[in-house]
Amino acid sequence: MLIIGAWAIWKSVMADKTEGRPGIRRQDRVGYDLSLTYRLGVMFSAFWNSQVRGKVLFLATVLILVILATSYGQVILNEWNAPFYDSLERRDLGEFFHQLEIFAMIAGTLLLLNVLQAWLNQMTALYMREGLSRDLVDQWLKRKRALRLASSGLIGVNPDQRLHEDSRNLAESTTGLVLGLLQSTILLVSFIGVLWELSSGFIFRISGHSFSIPGYMVWAAIFYAASASVLSQVVGRKLVKLNADRFSKEAELRFTLMHANENMPAITVARGEENERRRINTDISSVLRVVKRLAMANTNLTWVSAGYGWLVIVIPIIVAAPAYFSGGLTLGQLMMSVGAFNQVNTALRWYVANFGPIAEWRATLMRVTDFRQALVDMEEDFDLKDSIAYENTAADTLTLKDIVIVAKIGEEIDECGGFRLRETDVVIKAGEKIMINGDHSVNRKLLFQAMAGLWPCGSGTMGLPPIDDMLFVPQIAYV
Repeated sequence: MLIIGAWAIWKSVMADKTEGRPGIRRQDRVGYDLSLTYRLGVMFSAFWNSQVRGKVLFLATVLILVILATSYGQVILNEWNAPFYDSLERRDLGEFFHQLEIFAMIAGTLLLLNVLQAWLNQMTALYMREGLSRDLVDQWLKRKRALRLASSGLIGVNPDQRLHEDSRNLAESTTGLVLGLLQSTILLVSFIGVLWELSSGFIFRISGHSFSIPGYMVWAAIFYAASASVLSQVVGRKLVKLNADRFSKEAELRFTLMHANENMPAITVARGEENERRRINTDISSVLRVVKRLAMANTNLTWVSAGYGWLVIVIPIIVAAPAYFSGGLTLGQLMMSVGAFNQVNTALRWYVANFGPIAEWRATLMRVTDFRQALVDMEEDFDLKDSIAYENTAADTLTLKDIVIVAKIGEEIDECGGFRLRETDVVIKAGEKIMINGDHSVNRKLLFQAMAGLWPCGSGTMGLPPIDDMLFVPQIAYV
């Protein structure tokens, strides 16, 4: 067997500029300029082709049924307000206790539905994460992709963050937001009809004249929620980018800490603790800067969300007060209208209440889809006009003919730090010991990658023994 010693491949692609850092096209790529619709399509396609599709669809169907049942129960509970508060207004003790018994049955049923929905939410998020994580790992570990990704710029830095933390956040937040949106939509459909019907009983009397406004409470709820949504969008529009920056900086900090921990013996021997301390503190400062900006953005958003949240306590009563004080409503009808208004407003304000989580979800979606898109594009990145040719030789012979290694794609050799072997024809027999020497300014590790078929960028011909007769030994052993 012909044994070829090679430097660690992953270290070669992370080599500094003095070594002629290799890279594929778009080396400084941070992400892709993709629309939200396209990103959603990418993730839906990945989910649809995953093995967990059947489990998620089944759980989603059950969840929809549970949400429908819960919404129906909330409509019944809202209707219960009228007789309950009317019994208080009449001081009818018997009817009061009877209504409490009805409340216990309604609330008990809703409690069971809430518990079942919470369990289904968690299981759906679990299977969503399974499908997403396995898909990303499958894409990442396809032949040569992980190595090529590492040399593709910032998007290839810290892939563990995107494979682990980002995929978890995306699966959990997607499940929570989709189900929350679905529940709010069903609540809106259920209560908007109730509130419209209640509005027909709102009789306004002014100066001896009586009139009613069709859908009065509905229009009031829509206006209230719309104004909150518009203000939230204006105040919190920076949150998506800030969250993406935070995830990136947190990943860099974690990688720096892990790197220092793994190399602590060498750091200690070289008395490099002070250098590592400065490096780690620099990453901590980067994280804190973006967190500080994120905190300020969230604080500004709280002015809107919390402000509208407190106002909703009195707004429906104020809106219905003219009809109540003019004698057009009983106390029970007033409280029933307030309850329906709050349900409609809650459904309409779903976007406002979830603006922060939506911003985090979009940031995570951007990072995961960029990562997956970069992996899928790996084959396209090595679209070479000229490349090293490979041919088979005898089992005990390796030959190199006019080999030129190009360190970057799409550049002229003399401009990109490539190098040429001084020996035009090299024949290496099994058992021979060869030392490869050269200038310090060139990345000699690329020669070993070219022999392994991982870096075909250049020209010339390599004659290699059958793959089963070769063993490439990395600098850091892999068992």
